Amino acid sequence: MVLAIAPRLTALLMALVGSTLRFEVIAEEGAIPEKPPTSGIYCFWHRSTLPCGWYFRKFRCSIIISRSFDGELISRTLGLLGYNSVRGSSSRGGAAGLLALKEVIAGGDPVVFTADGPRGPIYQTKPGPVKLAQMTGESIGSFYLLPERAWVLNSWDRFLVPKPFSRVAVSWARKVAAPSPDADDTAIEEKRIELNDALERARLNAERYFSKIK
Repeated sequence: MVLAIAPRLTALLMALVGSTLRFEVIAEEGAIPEKPPTSGIYCFWHRSTLPCGWYFRKFRCSIIISRSFDGELISRTLGLLGYNSVRGSSSRGGAAGLLALKEVIAGGDPVVFTADGPRGPIYQTKPGPVKLAQMTGESIGSFYLLPERAWVLNSWDRFLVPKPFSRVAVSWARKVAAPSPDADDTAIEEKRIELNDALERARLNAERYFSKIK
C-alpha cells in the first residue's frame, strides 16, 4: 500500500511546490550551465535533492538508488517525474550499479549522483562518480540548488524543503576531468578531492549569491 500511494503523493506535492519556484542560474568563471538534452556525469549534494528533482526532470537523467525499501520508494517517485533508476549503492551492489551507469552513458544519456548520499557524512563525496569517470572517460559536472527560503530538516544532511514561491539558485562549478584509465588509488583519491572542491564551490557560490542580492 505504501509503495502504491507514497510515490504518487510525493510526486504530486513536488509538482505543486515546484511549479511555484523561480530558478536563477549562476556559474563560476569557466563553467557552462547545462541544458537538456545533455549527456555525461553530474553530481550534487544530497540535501538539495527536492529542488534538483524538480528542476532536472526534463534532462531524463539516470540515478543510482539503493536496493532498500526506501530506495524503492525514491525510485518510483523519481520515475513519475521522468527519471530512470539504476539499483545499487556504495555499500551493496555498487560495482553492478556502475556498470549499468556505464551503459547509460554509452547510450548518450546523463547520469547523476547524490555525491554524499545516502548516509553521509555531509559534503563528502564518495568515489563512485570518479570511478565511473575513469571507466567512461567522461568529465564530471557539479551543481548545487539552494532555495532562498526553505525548511531545514534535522537530518544528517540538513535536508532542504523549498517553501512555495521561493527563488532557487542553480549554481554550476567547472567540470572535473576524468582520471586516466590506469590511475591508481592515490590518483583516484586526488580526483575525488578535486570533485569535492568543485561541489563545495558550487554550494558556497549559491550561498553568496543570495547574501549579495539582499
